[in-house]
Amino acid sequence: MDQLTDRPTTTPGPQVRLRYWAGARAAAGVEEDLVRASSVREALDAAALLRPALVPVIPACSVLVDGRAVQRDAPLAGATLVEVLPPFAGG
Repeated sequence: MDQLTDRPTTTPGPQVRLRYWAGARAAAGVEEDLVRASSVREALDAAALLRPALVPVIPACSVLVDGRAVQRDAPLAGATLVEVLPPFAGG
């Protein structure tokens, strides 16, 4: 079970915390989820299953794993935090 949402986890693999920022947080409706995933792609797929409103947001997002920018195919072995960051606007 997912400790933050009390929903079943979606895939086998290490447990990682997904933290949503800005528009991703607004779409998800929560700050974080816990999921089991072996890669960034699996973690994002799990996020989309848990939070369907993220589906149109995720493709535009950058991803950090334990503070480092990564590609979608990056493995999550040993990782603890996956941050989902949509594009930011500013001035």
